[in-house]
Amino acid sequence: MSNPTLPSHYLTIAEVAQVLRVSKMTVYRLVHAHTLTAMRFGKSYRIPKDAVEEYVRKAGA
Repeated sequence: MSNPTLPSHYLTIAEVAQVLRVSKMTVYRLVHAHTLTAMRFGKSYRIPKDAVEEYVRKAGA
C-alpha cells in the first residue's frame, strides 16, 4: 500500500534549486557540506521540505 502524501514531502535537487533560486551545483554543495539534510535513494538525492524550510530560516537569521 503506497502513501500518496510521501512524494510531496521530499524534493529533488532541481526542485530545491528552483525554490532557492540557485544552481543545482549549489544545492549539491550544500548537501555534501551537510548544511542541507538529504537522503540518498540510489544515485539521486531527496531533500525533505522541512530541511529546506529550516535552511531558509537559518539563512535569514
